[in-house]
Amino acid sequence: MDYGTPAVVSVPELFGSELLTWVVVGLLLYWAGIIALRKLDLLPAFVGAQGPILTFHTKRGREFLDWLSGPKRFWRAWANIGIGIAVVVMATMFVFLLLAAVAALTTPQPTGGVQQPRNVLVIPGVNDFLPLSATPGIVFGLLVGLVVHEGGHGLLCRVEDIDINSMGIAMLAIIPFGAFVEPDQESSKDASRGGQTRMFAAGVTNNFAVTIIAFALLFGPIVGAIAVAPGAAVGGVAPGSPAEDAGIEPNDRITAIDGDAVDDNDDLMAQLESGGDEVTVELDGEETVSVDRSLLVTAAIDGGPADLSTGDQIVAVDGDAVGTEQGFIDAVGDDHTATLTVQPADTDEQTDTEVPIGAAVEVADGEPLDDATGQAGNVVIITTIGDERVHDYAGLESQLADAEPGDELSVVSYADGERDEAEVTLGEHPQQPGSAFLGIQGALGTSGLELNDLGVQLYPAEEYLAVLGGGGESSYGAVTDTFLGKIGLALLLPLIGVVGILPFNFAGFTGGVQNFYEVQGSLAALGDGTIFVLANLLFWTGWINVQLGFFNCIPAFPLDGGHILRTSTEAVISRLPIEANRGMVRIVTTSVGLTMLISFLAMLFAQGWLAG
Repeated sequence: MDYGTPAVVSVPELFGSELLTWVVVGLLLYWAGIIALRKLDLLPAFVGAQGPILTFHTKRGREFLDWLSGPKRFWRAWANIGIGIAVVVMATMFVFLLLAAVAALTTPQPTGGVQQPRNVLVIPGVNDFLPLSATPGIVFGLLVGLVVHEGGHGLLCRVEDIDINSMGIAMLAIIPFGAFVEPDQESSKDASRGGQTRMFAAGVTNNFAVTIIAFALLFGPIVGAIAVAPGAAVGGVAPGSPAEDAGIEPNDRITAIDGDAVDDNDDLMAQLESGGDEVTVELDGEETVSVDRSLLVTAAIDGGPADLSTGDQIVAVDGDAVGTEQGFIDAVGDDHTATLTVQPADTDEQTDTEVPIGAAVEVADGEPLDDATGQAGNVVIITTIGDERVHDYAGLESQLADAEPGDELSVVSYADGERDEAEVTLGEHPQQPGSAFLGIQGALGTSGLELNDLGVQLYPAEEYLAVLGGGGESSYGAVTDTFLGKIGLALLLPLIGVVGILPFNFAGFTGGVQNFYEVQGSLAALGDGTIFVLANLLFWTGWINVQLGFFNCIPAFPLDGGHILRTSTEAVISRLPIEANRGMVRIVTTSVGLTMLISFLAMLFAQGWLAG
């Protein structure tokens, strides 16, 4: 079920393609205005126009670069390190785009919104995963990235005695679109091949350096001053649920149930298990609302035994009224099947359906359960394992965790309404040596149904903070124990909900999410708002700079990677025992560039073409 969205809301989800249409119309009007100003000769001399892009040129700063370029050996060593990094990243990007293109061409249906063309644009509100609330951090990070990138080119120009005609920034409307350094063509040609390569590599080197600095500050003192606020964090609210009826909204914190304080998400679930059909909920330590709980289906697997849909309400089990998850389990008891009275979401008429109650799993071919039951590829409901009654998939996992490879257990299951009992010899888990393996793929919940008697989806605030280096245990263990591991996970946060790793995307402490956190320690004197602003600026500065670095390492013109590929190819060919010429270099660079372009287009559009 769609639980609504927390503050990291995607504008296209709200308005469909209308926003993108207005953006395009606005850009066309902006372009027309530029054309009019240019024809009237009203653009200042330092402003250039290339289509809808305005470039602002300046000669200021050249003296500063001359002064900064003094320790030439140091800067050459710095750039040489960058060349090594750039070459490794270039090769990685080439392989990544090829594999992504092959995957797009061999996958018949789209895998999700990540590959939508609009999501290539780092524009908040247009990109599905970048909310408008993240705009200040993204713009700041982009400005920093452009300045250090082009500043690196300019600095190495002076180190290699290449003159600079001008420097500047390119704008698309009010959005910084790029920056540039215009080297003098004659002195650039006179520079050595190594000097040119260092100049091209300096930009991405600086971007990666800024990434490391930004994330080091974020993971260290800034996130170290942030703690999870007490209470259960409401990430989303199901439409038509008891929570929505009571006025609970995304970004609220449930701080008490029936007057008893709620410490965190787990504490809320524990208190709800013992709560009645009607509970009093305290929000943010201020407002109190009364909630009449009812058992709502929030997700249902395809092909499950219960013909139920998202939004349906289970009102009774075997004729006994139920309003809570615990009441549901108590009503089922040790029975393997139960008659559910259901109130469908789209009608007022109640229906009865008999359903086996247990863990819904798909049986893998040739594995232990299939060997015993012959149910490969089917969805079955396991109701008993090892003489222990299980009511949901979590219960089945718990029983398997206590078992060992080689154990022989009795398994009762249902498929197409037919009961089956078999003795199964457990195998060894292929990815977890020493763990028992049944050979199944499970679906969370009861009988393929996820049930919720409150109608809220909890936001894992502690998990996101742990990923960013804060207190608490992360479920990713060793990954978040290393600095580079933290950076890798942090880069995924803006789309981590889409790829299914965590339930929500994280775009910084913005748009209401900051209600789930509080500032503590010596930095608390600066105020929550100041610390959250610093955290957002550092997060997006690190995120944008690493993206700029990777993007510019793509070995295709006019990117830095394309220039490095050219100079590197020239260096290799010049050492071969053949008569080298520019045509050979052009063949290599053109072939690589076209391959990259085709791969990139295939990654973006091939799945849509195949689906169509």
